[in-house]
Amino acid sequence: MGFVSEFKEFISKGNVVDLAVGVIIGAAFSGIVKSLTDDIIMPVLGVFTKGIDFKNLFVTLDGKHYETLEEAKTAGSAAIAYGNFINAVIYFLIIAFVIFWVVKLANRFKKPAPSPAAPAAPVITKEQELLMEIRDALRTGRA
Repeated sequence: MGFVSEFKEFISKGNVVDLAVGVIIGAAFSGIVKSLTDDIIMPVLGVFTKGIDFKNLFVTLDGKHYETLEEAKTAGSAAIAYGNFINAVIYFLIIAFVIFWVVKLANRFKKPAPSPAAPAAPVITKEQELLMEIRDALRTGRA
């Protein structure tokens, strides 16, 4: 099989198209989650944390004090921006929680898989019925 025909076979499989659709939907969904996080959840977290802005939590390695991370970067100071890491962890937890609920909701709308049909009771022929009667009579000694 040639390279081109193998590639055509690979592309024509449904999994590639499903993956492409998933990536496109995921990219669109990330905008929704970013807005949910930035515009709704982070302000609420700000109320509970008394207005702490996580993105301005940092430590400079040159020992100087800067009011914001942007000031430190503009001055060329090396800074460990642990506040950005906290934001990334919060974003991840929110995205994981939202995805969990989306999958849970999607599974609710899926049609349940048909349960396997119970095996039909075997049909007993007249001969088998007579043989069972003879067997039972021999067991009980009523021959």
